[in-house]
Amino acid sequence: MKTYKGYFNIKYPQKYKGNIQNIIYRSSYELKLMNFLDRNPNVIQWASEEFFVPYKSPIDGKIHRYFPDFWVKKKNNQGITETIVIEVKPKNQTIPPVVRTQINKQYLYEVQTWGINTAKWEAAEKYCLEKSWKFMIVTE
Repeated sequence: MKTYKGYFNIKYPQKYKGNIQNIIYRSSYELKLMNFLDRNPNVIQWASEEFFVPYKSPIDGKIHRYFPDFWVKKKNNQGITETIVIEVKPKNQTIPPVVRTQINKQYLYEVQTWGINTAKWEAAEKYCLEKSWKFMIVTE
């Protein structure tokens, strides 16, 4: 399986909110979304991992920083400006792990990852609600 990671070559730097020299994609899904955001005329401004949301980890009980994949300001179909925070994940990482009778390292990792991701997403939803933004998880 090929790993997709690199620096994004932006075509419309005036739309990017952040450092245009450091736009990093970590998957082919993120790269596709970056291309869409950069070229879409309804997108007014966008950023990738340029802000954080504090969240409490269910693993250690401490406050950590969650950097959502994208922040987007766009015009919707009615011409109204809206802000959306987007997390890009493979579909299999957006559902809880199947409960198993045999506990192994892989299963423990899946449970831990699910717990952390859920805490991040709940914090992001609350953060966005307070700002009248939308939060969404995008999969393949």
